[in-house]
Amino acid sequence: MAKTSGLGNALYISGNDLSGDITALGNVGGGPAVLENTGINKSAYERLGGVRDGRLEATSWWNPTGAHPVLSALPTTDVHAMYCCGTALGSPAACIVAKQVNYDGTRGNDGAFNFAVSLQSNAFGLEWGYLLTAGQRTDVAATNGTGVDFGVGSFPLFNGQALYGAQCYLQVFAFTGTDITVKVQDSADNVSFADVAGMAFTAVTSGPGVQRIATASNQTVRRYLRAVTTTSGGFTTCTFAVAVSRNDVSTSF
Repeated sequence: MAKTSGLGNALYISGNDLSGDITALGNVGGGPAVLENTGINKSAYERLGGVRDGRLEATSWWNPTGAHPVLSALPTTDVHAMYCCGTALGSPAACIVAKQVNYDGTRGNDGAFNFAVSLQSNAFGLEWGYLLTAGQRTDVAATNGTGVDFGVGSFPLFNGQALYGAQCYLQVFAFTGTDITVKVQDSADNVSFADVAGMAFTAVTSGPGVQRIATASNQTVRRYLRAVTTTSGGFTTCTFAVAVSRNDVSTSF
C-alpha cells in the first residue's frame, strides 16, 4: 500500500459524525504499560508488558449546533470513538471505549475558538482494525456487505486464519423502523460466508447508539470479513459504521 496523507478522515463519537468540526487529532495511541524488571546481572534493561492503555485526543472547532452539544455533555459513562483513516471499505480505523475527561476551550487572538478533548481508554485500550463499511453505510433493507481482506493470519500457518478472535465496533447514526441486527461474517475465499460466534451485535431499535463486542480469545476468524444486516420486524433505514480488530496474535484484556 502506498503512503497517504491524513486527508479525507473521519471521527465518529457515540453515534455522531463530528468529522466536519474536528480540526486536528493530537494523539491516537495505546499499548501495554512498560514494566522494568532488570536484574543486577544485566547490562541492558529488561521489560515486561503491563496493562493495556489507550487515548485519543482531538481539537474541535466551536459549533453550537454540531460538536458542542455532543462534547460539552462530558458524560460520566463510557463514550465510544472511531477514528477512520479514510472512509473507503477496508480503511484503517482506531476504536476506543473511553472516558471523556475534558472539553477545554481556547479563544485565540486571531478570533479562532476551539476546544481540546481527551478520551482515555476504559478496560480495553485503543484497538486498530479495518472498516467493514465505506465510512457510513445506509441500508434500507437486509443487506450483505462486501468482503474485506484481513490478510494472512496467525503464525505458524499463515493460511488466512487468525487464531485469537476479534473485537467488533458498531456506530449507529440514525435508525427508523422496528429492529435491525448487524453482524460480521467470515470467509476463506471471499465467496462463501458464514456467521462467526460472538460477532453479532445486539439488535438495534433506535439511534444514535454504539456497541463493542468480542469473540472468545481462541476463536478462529477467517481471512475475509463482511458486515451483514438482518431484521425480524422490519426497518426503513439505518445509517451505521462497523470496524473490526482481528487478533493475529494472542490478546488479552
